Amino acid sequence: MPIKKHFLKYFMFSFVLLWSCKQNRKAAINTVKQPNIVVIYLDDLGYGDVSAYGATALQTPNIDALAKGGIKFTNGYATSATCTPSRYALLTGVYPWRNKSAKILSGSAPLIISETQQTLPKLLQKQGYQTGVVGKWHLGLGKGNVNWNEKISPGPNEVGFDDAYILAATQDRVPTVYIEDGHVVGLDKNDPIQVNYKKNFEGEPTAISNPELVTMKWHHGHNNSIVNGIPRIGYMKGGEAAKWTDTKMADYFLAKAQDYIKTNKEKPFFLYYAMQQPHVPRTPHPRFVGKSGMGPRGDVILEADWCIGELMKTLKEAEILENTFIIFSSDNGPVLNDGYDDDAVEKLGKHNPKGGLRGGKYSLLEAGTRVPFITYWKGTIQPAVSDAIVCQIDLLSSLATLTGTSELATDSKDLLSTFLGKSDKGRAHLIIEAQSKTALRSGDWLMIPPYKGNRYNKKVGIDLGVIPEFQLYHLKEDIGQLNNLATSNPKKLDEMIEIFESLRGQRIQKI
Repeated sequence: MPIKKHFLKYFMFSFVLLWSCKQNRKAAINTVKQPNIVVIYLDDLGYGDVSAYGATALQTPNIDALAKGGIKFTNGYATSATCTPSRYALLTGVYPWRNKSAKILSGSAPLIISETQQTLPKLLQKQGYQTGVVGKWHLGLGKGNVNWNEKISPGPNEVGFDDAYILAATQDRVPTVYIEDGHVVGLDKNDPIQVNYKKNFEGEPTAISNPELVTMKWHHGHNNSIVNGIPRIGYMKGGEAAKWTDTKMADYFLAKAQDYIKTNKEKPFFLYYAMQQPHVPRTPHPRFVGKSGMGPRGDVILEADWCIGELMKTLKEAEILENTFIIFSSDNGPVLNDGYDDDAVEKLGKHNPKGGLRGGKYSLLEAGTRVPFITYWKGTIQPAVSDAIVCQIDLLSSLATLTGTSELATDSKDLLSTFLGKSDKGRAHLIIEAQSKTALRSGDWLMIPPYKGNRYNKKVGIDLGVIPEFQLYHLKEDIGQLNNLATSNPKKLDEMIEIFESLRGQRIQKI
């Protein structure tokens, strides 16, 4: 055979062989199924509200099962001590203090996530995921002056969710209706919904004008329109056929989450299951009334734990549990009396929702943002307890890595190895936030700058951590933040101030 022909034949054979190997490798990669991702997000659940985190008066066996079978983080954080900012950070990977609108919103507030910015569901959509949100939204809807009787847009669908079954804000705010993909569920067009957060509609009863219609007594801030005997924040008229039944809310959202899993089990999906418990008004289904001995707050925690157990059963029955990465956490720390007299304080007994931490919801102190945080992936994650500092803001970058891409343009850090239990290294530094005030967690230390304002919120009974002097705590030795070391350790304080000012992008204003 001539040399040229021999060389050509050899070249063609080698090319075909290499192409075939490349295709085989590509096929092998494609046959590895992307894991499903489920974020279970509770509302106002404290660090000490879960038996896996030390609660003894309350037993949460289904949450405990996640902790025992996964990674239980002892230094897991929401970014913020209130709900809207934490949810914003979780879904965008951006610190909420960068967005002046990321504060507790009214039920009629416009969407605070830009339609053009990166979000967790958008990122996962690009990786071939079906994306869904079930439960509490509270990130705004529309562009202002929402017409609830037409398609409501922009909303979850416009920022990355293929499917959305939500309540607009919180259970204690109007409108008290479910919204599915931008449309109010069960709306009678002949009975249009009207919502106003400044002025009542003529002739409509409120908790002030008609206290005899109230079945749940309000304590502060919840004395406007009455729905199902419960006074709310804001005024609403119409939409009678669409109004939810409070005691059936947990079952409603659970069913939606289960249906979503069953419908999408053949392809990778992302489910953001944003539960409403134990936020006020606490309205357990009759099955759970009295079960905790702590009144409605304890009862709805048991209800939430049951819902999580049912969700896990659904994943198992769908035969996808071992291919599902689950993240469990809460949007902020605990509060007992948050606007209604429901015996949360009177029936607390020996239970400590803060789990030995100081502060609570609304507070810069640890109980405001340090929350239960668990990652679980049956057969992939080996059970462990981790002291690494992790934050919900880091899910964006970490899940990007998990699904074969990257996200470097936000405040999110790639902690996938830590979330999977392959590393014990967490964040070096974290800015936490409470009602627009910020502080620094760095290593074992927490530094709170001096601030003006009320130190104690008497209505909810919570220390806000606001004083006109610097605060410096060594959390490993002083988890209850009883010893302020700002004066006795000026070198460490200066170091923390330098880090904080560098990350925050502004100098601390001394008072």
